[in-house]
Amino acid sequence: MNLHLNGEPRALPDTAVDPDMPLLWVLRDVLHLTGTKFGCGVAACGACTVHVDGQAVRACVTPLAAVEGKAVRTIEALGEPERPHALQEAWITHQVPQCGYCQSGMLMAAAALLSRNRDPSDAQIDAAITNLCRCGTYPRIREAIKTAARQLRGGAAAG
Repeated sequence: MNLHLNGEPRALPDTAVDPDMPLLWVLRDVLHLTGTKFGCGVAACGACTVHVDGQAVRACVTPLAAVEGKAVRTIEALGEPERPHALQEAWITHQVPQCGYCQSGMLMAAAALLSRNRDPSDAQIDAAITNLCRCGTYPRIREAIKTAARQLRGGAAAG
């Protein structure tokens, strides 16, 4: 099976994967990309959020066969250490993470939102970010998304 992952074609040996295998386990166990987290296994928490053709999807319930021929992007490709994504910078500025477990999925959901809406309202952020954070950092998440949106629009990054 072939996968287009983080901008690169990846051939997956048929002996290592089953087309029904959840994308999450392909990413973590076969490709060793462990930034995408397992949270609930039923698409409720969002810790496993990745992009498929630019849309935020829950990898724990997405079978590998459903992404064949599509562009898959994980947290590992959101930014680079020398050039982080605006959301990653805003996350630090607003001190969003506490335990940090849900953050890769949260960042991917926020990136999908900002890719289609560079000026989201609070209601639009709340509607798009359905990920769960046990630490309850939702007010800081919302502010970080607004800060990143301003930066992406060319405005001041500080919130």
